[in-house]
Amino acid sequence: MALTLAQAALLSNDVVRQGVIEAIVKESGLLERLPFIEMVGNSLKYNRELTLAGAEFFAVGSTWTESTPTVEQKSAALKILGGDADVDKFLAQTRANVQDLEAVMLELKAKAVAHRFDYEAVYGDDAVDALGFDGLHAMEEEGPAAQTFAMGTTTTPGALSLKKLDEVIDAVRPGKPDFLMMTRTQRRGISAYARSLTSPVTYQPSELGQRVMFYDGIPIVVNDHQLHTEVITNGGLEVTAATGGTGASIFALKVGEGQLSGLTNGGVQVESVGALETKDATRWRCKFYCGLALFSVLAMARLGGVSSGDVVA
Repeated sequence: MALTLAQAALLSNDVVRQGVIEAIVKESGLLERLPFIEMVGNSLKYNRELTLAGAEFFAVGSTWTESTPTVEQKSAALKILGGDADVDKFLAQTRANVQDLEAVMLELKAKAVAHRFDYEAVYGDDAVDALGFDGLHAMEEEGPAAQTFAMGTTTTPGALSLKKLDEVIDAVRPGKPDFLMMTRTQRRGISAYARSLTSPVTYQPSELGQRVMFYDGIPIVVNDHQLHTEVITNGGLEVTAATGGTGASIFALKVGEGQLSGLTNGGVQVESVGALETKDATRWRCKFYCGLALFSVLAMARLGGVSSGDVVA
C-alpha cells in the first residue's frame, strides 16, 4: 500500500522522526501529496503501461480477436538522500533556555532533504548523475509525444494559455490529475488572470492549514525548485538544460499505485550518530532511501515552453 509521508508520520511512535517528517511535508507540496510504496530490496522492476487493450462487439458464432495492452519493462533503484547535522554541545547547553538547538538543526536538515528531493523529482537523470534518480523530465522523454505540449516557438517560450493547460489536464487519464505542479511565477499569473474575470480558480485550506489554489477543482502545487530557466527546443516539447534559458514547465500528475509513485525502504529515518571524537558536538543523521516510478504514461502530462508573461485565455 502506498502512503504519503504525512500518513507515515502518524503511524510512527518516534517523536523525533515525526517532527522531521512534518518539517519535510510542510516544506514540500510535492512530498505532502506524493504517496510512497514501501519496497523490499533496493530496486523495483515493473511494467509501465503504454496503451490499453481494446474491446469490441461480436456477432453470434463469430471469431473472436485477441487484444492485449502494450507495456514496457522498467526498473527503478532506491537512491540514498540525506545529510548529517552536528549540534555543538556548548551551544546546546548554554542556549537551552532560548531554543532547542537539536530540534532547530534537524528541522533545517529536513528542509534541505525536501529541497533536494523536489529538484531531483523534476530534473534528475541517473544517466547524468548515477547517485540520483530519474525525474519527471527524464521519464517524459521516454513516454509518447501525445503527453507533451508546448507554448513556445522553436527556442522562445510563450505566455501560458489556459486553453492549452486544459489540453494538458485532459491528457491525464482516468479522471482528472491529482494536482498541477508549477512555479510560483506561473501560479501568480493564473491568480492575476482569475482576478480580472470570473474564472475556474478557487482557494481552499490544505490539511496543514495552508492556502492552496485550485484550477478547475485541481490543486496547484508550487515546486520552488522547478526553474524558469529551462532551455527549450521545438517550442518546449524538449528541454535540453535546466538553466540557461527562460522557459518553464507545468506538470499534470496523477499519483498512487499504478500511476506516479515514490519508492522507499524505511521512509524518512533519523538516527543519533552520537558524540564526535574530534570536536565537542553530537551528530544526527537524516536519511531517505527513495526513488520515483511512473507506472502509466497516462499519469503524467507536461506543458513546456511557458514564459513569465501574462496568462491568456
